[in-house]
Amino acid sequence: MSVQEPLKNILEAALLAAGKTLSLEQMAALFAAGGEPDKAALREALEALRGDYEGRGMELKQVAGGYRIQVRAEYAQWVSRLWDEKPGRYSRALMETLALIAYRQPITRGEIEEIRGVSVNTYIIKTLMEREWVRVVGHRDVPGRPALYATTRAFLDYFGLRSLDELPTLAEIRDLGEIDRELQQQAAEASAPRSGLPLAGEEPEPGLPDAANEPPDDRNREKQDIEKQGAE
Repeated sequence: MSVQEPLKNILEAALLAAGKTLSLEQMAALFAAGGEPDKAALREALEALRGDYEGRGMELKQVAGGYRIQVRAEYAQWVSRLWDEKPGRYSRALMETLALIAYRQPITRGEIEEIRGVSVNTYIIKTLMEREWVRVVGHRDVPGRPALYATTRAFLDYFGLRSLDELPTLAEIRDLGEIDRELQQQAAEASAPRSGLPLAGEEPEPGLPDAANEPPDDRNREKQDIEKQGAE
């Protein structure tokens, strides 16, 4: 047994029990004061654990918030059959808004509307902020001082990214529709129900917009509904 084997086993047990992302600081806090391993030792043990999972149905994944053990995405279609209820899907309008914030941040609501060519439903911004995928990072220095939106670490964790650099480059994506489809695919993998081990993220909470209550392609109806509600 190597010197790092006990540490590796402790970290594996903690990650399995937590069922969520743990930071290096949270892992170090598992040990008694004065006996905490340093970050280099933690990373070495985690790298060894990652190697143990090569060729298996689960993997050790590093994301912006730390590390987690999850089912590999290629096995999600089988694992998801353990649950009768299908995960909810996000509307095209929500995913396009999120994509614009991710790629153009910081960005105002008005700039999003100008690019999309339709008003942004207030509920979409509210949903993104409640999910903690988006936050206000400042205000544009123009009349009205509109809020500037940007993505969060929770956004990166949910989509299994370590940083925004791991998003497909705009050169690889021809138009907004392709960005939408890319994020929608990642969301489908990330939102599969879980029990114990996560798949690639958390199950969407009930009440999020989906194809049933906000038709993905009917933007005119979306705009009419907003006007009726007296939205901006």
